[in-house]
Formats: sequence, structure tokens, C-alpha cells
Amino acid sequence: MENEALGMLLRRGIDLDSMAQLVHELQVPYNPTLTVEECRESVSHVLMKREVQYAIITGVTLDEMAEEGALKEPFGSIVREDDRLFSIDEILALGIVNVYGSIGLSNFGFLSETKPGCLGRLEERGGVSTFLDDIVAALVAAACARIAHNA
Repeated sequence: MENEALGMLLRRGIDLDSMAQLVHELQVPYNPTLTVEECRESVSHVLMKREVQYAIITGVTLDEMAEEGALKEPFGSIVREDDRLFSIDEILALGIVNVYGSIGLSNFGFLSETKPGCLGRLEERGGVSTFLDDIVAALVAAACARIAHNA
């Protein structure tokens, strides 16, 4: 299941290294000796959790179906347009963040709004990433929280 979830992220342009780099950028001010490899390990650890894998599979599948026009209306339009009041995409991503507590939640809010690094590139690539951007923000936020908890 982990390989399937990671494969889905890769198909949508997100890899472990881009998430690890973002984790490093966010955490190195608090942990100056932190390496990108440690950040990569943290992201990998988050990806090992079954509930995280299910969230990735669900969100990416819905984005792909919306892109293909395979979702019934009005749901398809809501997902394609990433309606600000929809918020189900954030709710799904919060399932990932909640595994790591309030540090993850605050990081998620920051990432979701500012969209640095690989998150910003998702919007540049085009296509539907309504769920994916929040899932990636949650993965990065959870990895950051995991590092903070272990520091």
C-alpha cells in the first residue's frame, strides 16, 4: 500500500526529496544540525502509516477523477474549481496531521496558506490538485512535527 501511495504522489509530480527539502527549510531554524536525509526519513516514516496511505489514495483518486470529468455534478465542478468553501480536502488532510498533534496542525495551516516549495509548483503544473496540495502540506507538516517531537 505504501508503494501505491508513493507512486500516486510521483505521478502527480511530488517526490520524497521535494517534501524532505521543504521539511528541512521549515525545521532547520529550530534544529541547525538537521540534515535533509533526516527530513527524508521523517517523511518516509509518515508515509508508512496506513491512514496516511488511505488519505493519499483517496485524495489523488478524486483529483484524477475530477480531471477526467468522471465525478458527478456538481461535485466534479466543486473539486475542479477548488471552491474555497468546500474544505473537505482540508478535512481529509487533517487526518494525516492529527496523528502528530498541535505542532503538525500549526505547520499545516502555514503551509496550506503560503504554499512554499513543491506546494507552489503543484499549481504551476496545471491540472486538478484540490486534494493533493493539502495532502502534501499535511505530509510535510506531519514530518516537521515528528522531528520536533523527537528533538
